[in-house]
Parts: sequence; C-alpha cells; structure tokens
Amino acid sequence: MQEGLILCRFVHFGAVLLLVGAGLFRVLFARSLRAFEASQKRGRLDRYLQRLTAVALVSALCWLMLTAASMADDWRAGFDLSTLGLVLGNTFYGHVWVAHLGLNLLALILASSKDASARGHLLIQGLLLLTLAPVGHGAMFDGLRGQLLILNQMLHLIGVATWLGGLLMLAVLLNSPSLIDVRAVLLRFSGLGYAMVALIIVTGWVNVRALSGGLWPEPAFSGFGAVLGVKVALVLCMLALALLNRCLARARVLPVLALRSSVVLECLFGGAALAAVSLLGTLPPMPG
Repeated sequence: MQEGLILCRFVHFGAVLLLVGAGLFRVLFARSLRAFEASQKRGRLDRYLQRLTAVALVSALCWLMLTAASMADDWRAGFDLSTLGLVLGNTFYGHVWVAHLGLNLLALILASSKDASARGHLLIQGLLLLTLAPVGHGAMFDGLRGQLLILNQMLHLIGVATWLGGLLMLAVLLNSPSLIDVRAVLLRFSGLGYAMVALIIVTGWVNVRALSGGLWPEPAFSGFGAVLGVKVALVLCMLALALLNRCLARARVLPVLALRSSVVLECLFGGAALAAVSLLGTLPPMPG
C-alpha cells in the first residue's frame, strides 16, 4: 500500500502542477502566444491537458482509496463505501479531499468545454493546487503554526507549478519555433524563473526548519534527510540547466535543437525531483 500511495502522490502532484503551470504560462504570455493559440497545435495541447486533468482525478480517487486502506490496515477497505465515507466525513484529510475532488471534477468539465474562460479555468486549477497543501506535513501541527506552514506550502507549490508547467510549455513551443518569438519568451520566462526559484528555496527551507527543528534533518544521510538531499541535488541540476538555457537564448543564432534538448532534460530532472517529494511526503521528518 505504501508503494501505491507514493506512486499516486507522484502522478497526482505531477498532473496538477503541470496543469496549473501551463495554464498560468498561457495567461501570462498570451500576447506572445497569439499565433500558437490560433494554430492547430493549440487543439493538440488542449487535448493533452484534458487527459492530464482526467489523470489527476483518477489518481486523486486512488489516493483516497489507498489512504482508507492504510488507515484500516486492510487493502479491502479501499473499496468499501462505508469506510471511504468515514474517511471523507470524519478526518481532516477527508474534509480537504471532498473539496479537492469537487474542484478536480469541475476542472475536468471546464477542460472539456470550448467556451470556458482561460482565467476562470486557471482559477479552478489554482484552487485545486492549493488544496494539496493541507494534506502534507503541515497537518502535523495545530493552531497558528500549522496554518502558517500550510500557507508556506501553498506558496511553495505555486513556485514549483510555475517552473515545471512553464518548462512543459517551453518544450511544446520549441517544437513549433516559427509560431512564436522563442528568444523573447525564453528570456522573459527565465526572469520569472529566478523569482520562482527564490520562492521555492525560501519556502522549502522554512518547511525543513519547521518540520525538523534545524537547518537539516537528523540523521542527515538516511531516511528523510537522504531523500531531501537527493531532491536538493536535482533542483540544483535544474537551476544549472535554466542558466544554460538563458545563455543559449542570448546567442546570436538561436540554437533551437540545443535549447529543446536542454529544456527536455530539465523536465526530466523536475520529474525526478517530484518523485523524491512524493517519497518525502510519506516519511517522518524526525526519527520516532
């Protein structure tokens, strides 16, 4: 059950982060993307994002079933409606998850509608993302401390979504470089990326400090500390690639192939970092 829960967290977090980041990118860069949005490429992207929204909903339901099974210490409980009802109605996680599932369903309906407003859709996706914050380690604490940690996690998720979703959009756009001013978009996104990286680092450090009581969890090289170290190393690799992308974007002749390879590699590092985060969410930050 534990392995299944880690997998569900990875799939669900990945889907929601990409949806929000891609939606935010399309709103912020709307003027630069007019030719792309008017092309057939937009339809393909919309269909992909619609499927991703469906994946998010299915993985959210699987997450609920696995949580119920874990609480009951019996995998059959995940298929028992009365047990699922008890989890949804009588636990903090369940109360949050009712709202989360409702938002996910609404996001899927909007993704299937051609008349949905991009900003309205982004608002629902954003709320969907923010309802992931209370089901993390922040729920360990009561009162003001817990509320501040949840708020900090919300900011952290916004930063991560903007970075990863933006990378997804760059990968898509670099396959159709003639439709946009690639150089301008890359340079503008890298400027936004610096702010997001700073937000991710600061909020990540606050999380670690609040959960472990120190600058780094103890023991440093096993359990929570070891996985956190892997995540930090992967994020540093992503940051190095982001700096490389900015240098490539300033070249006299834009090296589209090299940029495409670099962005895809950065996406892969982002996926690996997300896998580490999915594991971190199931580990105690301090030894029991």
